[in-house]
Amino acid sequence: MLFEWIVTTVLVSLCIYLTVMVFYYKTLLKKEKMGNIVIKNTLGDAEIVIRKYQVQLQRALGNIDILSDELNKIRGDTKSLRTRNSQYRIESDKLRQRIKELEGKIEALL
Repeated sequence: MLFEWIVTTVLVSLCIYLTVMVFYYKTLLKKEKMGNIVIKNTLGDAEIVIRKYQVQLQRALGNIDILSDELNKIRGDTKSLRTRNSQYRIESDKLRQRIKELEGKIEALL
């Protein structure tokens, strides 16, 4: 009788312990699943933000390329204008010199 009582007590205690452990691990599993869902949502939001900034970066880089092209064109225009300006100065100096020569000849004739 005592042996049966001890075995029954051990078995009931074991069943209670295992039941408590099952509920404990079930609760831990639920918490882990909820944590995974939150992490997945957070990662999804982070991916959306990263894509958004990637698009903005690509647009900015495209704008920089366009601006660089425009700047190179303007540099070329500036160089050609400087060249033309120096040619006009040389021509202007030649014309002034010619005018002075002609004025000198006119004065000599008068």
